Amino acid sequence: MLEIACFEITSAETAMKSMADRIEFCDNFELGGTTPDFYEFLHLKRTSKTPVYVMIRPKGGPFFYSAVEFIQMKSSMIIFKEAGANGFVFGILDSHNEIDEAKNLELLELAGEIPCTFHRAFDRTSDLEKSIKTLIKLGFKTVLTSGGKSDAMKGKENLKNLIEKYSGQIEILIGGGVRSDNISELKEFTGGTSFHSSAILKYDTFVTEGEIKKLKQGCS
Repeated sequence: MLEIACFEITSAETAMKSMADRIEFCDNFELGGTTPDFYEFLHLKRTSKTPVYVMIRPKGGPFFYSAVEFIQMKSSMIIFKEAGANGFVFGILDSHNEIDEAKNLELLELAGEIPCTFHRAFDRTSDLEKSIKTLIKLGFKTVLTSGGKSDAMKGKENLKNLIEKYSGQIEILIGGGVRSDNISELKEFTGGTSFHSSAILKYDTFVTEGEIKKLKQGCS
C-alpha cells in the first residue's frame, strides 16, 4: 500500500492520476502539514475515486493544542466527514509529549466508521511500544511512523520491531524520507507493507508521477 502526502492541489491531482493507493491531503509543507482547503478537497473528490485521507491539524509546531484549537479540529472533522472524506489523519499529545487519550478519543468518536491515522506525533512520545498499545486500544486503524527517529532509514530497527509485534493489530505506515531509492531496502529490512511518501525529489516542489511509479514498484 502506497500513500502519497500532497500539500497542494497540483500534487494531489498528479497523485490521484498515478499508481498511488490513497493520498493524504494537507496544506503547508513547511509546517509538516495542516488542515487543507475545504473547496480544494471537494474538487478532488469530484474528479477522482482515489481515497483521500484529510489531515486535521490547525497549526504547525507542537502537537499540544489549546481549547480553541481543539474546537477547530472537531469542526473541521465534522465538515470534511459530511463532504466524504475517506479517512482522517491527526494526533494530539499532552504537554509532556505523551498521547492525550481523552482528546484523541473524542475525535475518533466524531469520525465514527471512518478510519483514522495517528500521524508522526507518535514519534515524539517517549515509549513507542507503550504508545502503539494506546493507539490500538483507542481504535486507530493506522499509525504513521519513522520508528521514533528523524527518518525511516534511521528508525528501521524500531520499525522492524513494531511491525513484528503489532502489525496484526494496527496498520504500521512507514514514513519519513521514504523515496524510490530506499523503499525496497525498508521493505526488506522491516517486513513492512505500507509506505507513505511525498514523492517530491530533491530540488523539486511538486510530486512527480515517475517517482510514484518507482515507489509503487519498490513496495510491490
